[in-house]
Amino acid sequence: MRIITHTCPACGTVVAANELEDNRVMKCPGLGCQEVLRFVDIPEGARDHFLENRNRYQI
Repeated sequence: MRIITHTCPACGTVVAANELEDNRVMKCPGLGCQEVLRFVDIPEGARDHFLENRNRYQI
């Protein structure tokens, strides 16, 4: 299993791929950050791996 994350470009908060996949679009959870994060912001190879192995990435 790989750890797949995305870092907010505005504040540096790290968000897990499974959180982004559940919501597809979400406001960054960083304090005071208004950046909008999207599942498609994760590199394509990592997205594909996550989607092919979704059952292994349960919260």
